[in-house]
Amino acid sequence: MGCMYSVPKETQADRALTVRETSFIEKMKKTNRNIVVFYGSQTGTAEEFSNRLAKDAQRYGMRGMAADPEEYDMSEISRLVEIDNSLAVFCMATYGEGDPTDNAQDFYDWLQETDAELDGVNYTVFALGNKTYEHYNAMGKYVDKRLAELGAKRIFDLGLGDDDGNLEEDFVSWREQFWPAVCEHFGVEATGEDSSIRQYELVVHTDINMNKVYTGEMGRLKSFETQKPPFDSKNPFLAPVTANRKLNKGGSRHLMHLELDISGSKIRYDSGDHVAVYPINDASIVNKIGDVLGVDLDTVISLNNLDEESNKKHPFPCPTTYRTALTHYLDITNPPRTNVLYELAQYATDPKEQETMRKMASSSSEGKALYQSWVLDSRRNILAILEDMPSLRPPIDHLCELMPRLQARYYSIASSSKVHTNTIAVCAVVVEYETKTGRTNKGVATNWLKNKVVTDNGHKSTVPMYVRKSQFRLPFKASNPVIMIGPGTGIAPFMGFIQERGWLKEQGKEVGETVLYYGCRHRNEDFLYQEELEEFEKAGVLTKLNVAFSRDQEHKVYVQHLLKKNKEHVWKLIHTENAHIYICGDARNMARDVQNAFYEIAEEVGGLTHTQAVDYIKKLMTKGRYSQDVWS
Repeated sequence: MGCMYSVPKETQADRALTVRETSFIEKMKKTNRNIVVFYGSQTGTAEEFSNRLAKDAQRYGMRGMAADPEEYDMSEISRLVEIDNSLAVFCMATYGEGDPTDNAQDFYDWLQETDAELDGVNYTVFALGNKTYEHYNAMGKYVDKRLAELGAKRIFDLGLGDDDGNLEEDFVSWREQFWPAVCEHFGVEATGEDSSIRQYELVVHTDINMNKVYTGEMGRLKSFETQKPPFDSKNPFLAPVTANRKLNKGGSRHLMHLELDISGSKIRYDSGDHVAVYPINDASIVNKIGDVLGVDLDTVISLNNLDEESNKKHPFPCPTTYRTALTHYLDITNPPRTNVLYELAQYATDPKEQETMRKMASSSSEGKALYQSWVLDSRRNILAILEDMPSLRPPIDHLCELMPRLQARYYSIASSSKVHTNTIAVCAVVVEYETKTGRTNKGVATNWLKNKVVTDNGHKSTVPMYVRKSQFRLPFKASNPVIMIGPGTGIAPFMGFIQERGWLKEQGKEVGETVLYYGCRHRNEDFLYQEELEEFEKAGVLTKLNVAFSRDQEHKVYVQHLLKKNKEHVWKLIHTENAHIYICGDARNMARDVQNAFYEIAEEVGGLTHTQAVDYIKKLMTKGRYSQDVWS
């Protein structure tokens, strides 16, 4: 197979040669591997961890391969007994409300339905989640439990990674105990081989037809010039920006409303869905990396996998230039993970700097603390690390091999397709803050979107995007009341909901009460969509608009306080009128505080005990009457 990103026109005869092997067992046998590391990954972290574990295996005289469950027939897990000393590792992230990631959905469905016998199959699971969410690590816990129920043998304990704390440290600590357990189980020992072995080789293209070079496309070469539906994560649509305005009247922040035109794309969406956009990195950071490393960023290169059998031929679309890779394909703004520091350490010519880098990547408590303070708490990105370690000058191709992929950003759609068929609205706050080292860090996507003017020198500004379906849905029966709670930019999906309820009303449908609890800092600064919301209330589409201005008085007032103030009405809607409850915005504090307010209302007005109240709300969740679209 050639480059996995460009599929040449082929005849029936060659097609047989390029068919992807869907049997991971056959692949393992053919390539002489005994460890397979499956990943359920939404934003690339679980995939990254899987690659690290597969690479580790060679230190123990074993051979590993990372695998996407979506690409293989997972019912073959039982066949692992055909391979000596075999082991399946699962790095499983949880997405949304305790759901599997998109690429692990089919595997999850299979696990639920199967009665396969997995006796003799060895496995272990590392779960990736976030404690601020209700269903913490639900997917990893389920896979761990279900494989055991089917008779497989858990050779090491389930690892729980918490992205609200320090996910990297959780993984490193787990991995450090996992390998000795593998050694003990299989009777092998470390070979002392260092795992700092290159995975890709650099090819520099000196005379290449520039039509063959990727310039930012995600999948097919030239897909941005000749757009063809269907549009998805591998084939985003370039949507023109038709509106971009600042929503807040004052304050230090920049809150913005953007509209993307999806005419002619065949993209459909429902209120409550998410729009994913692919941002690009700030050119000044890219240029500085080039300067620091003394590299011509316009060199055309390919990084080719040294493992010929791998499904992943390149770390990002190739051939391309260093500039394109650093701009479109690589995440250069997040603090690098410890494996990156470990592999780059060898290039520091000052022994002290080399030692510091190795220490930060080690599992000693001193090393972990240093990584936490010097990298994470100081929010140092790769450029800041290069600037603050003057002797560290790695080859740029090794740097590019190690950096994670730049990910799409998800935003709750702030419009209804019933009213705006060809427009998707986004509401977001521009991220910008000063770090402990005195540098200014800017959010990649929000700063890039902020600068998307409607017409740029007569050209339309466009945004590569696609739509991801969500479970956040208005009730099937319009007559059910809805209670929406969305402070700050959490208002976004509710703009779509309210527009839709208004449209249902115009269609002559009987529409239940539509109640909004919104919150912001000051009435005259950041009351987003004030005119529209007041208009909706005047028209009777919004039955009640409740707004908490947290800083307009001595004591802070938040949405949960207003909910409690109206507790009788709220309980009546929920308990006797079958209301659906929706919460959108900050997961860390707001979603939890609001949930506690609902417990208290059930206790104070409904006369339930605390245990009954918790159970009552859990039941609403199970029935799909309590939905959250939250982020942290």
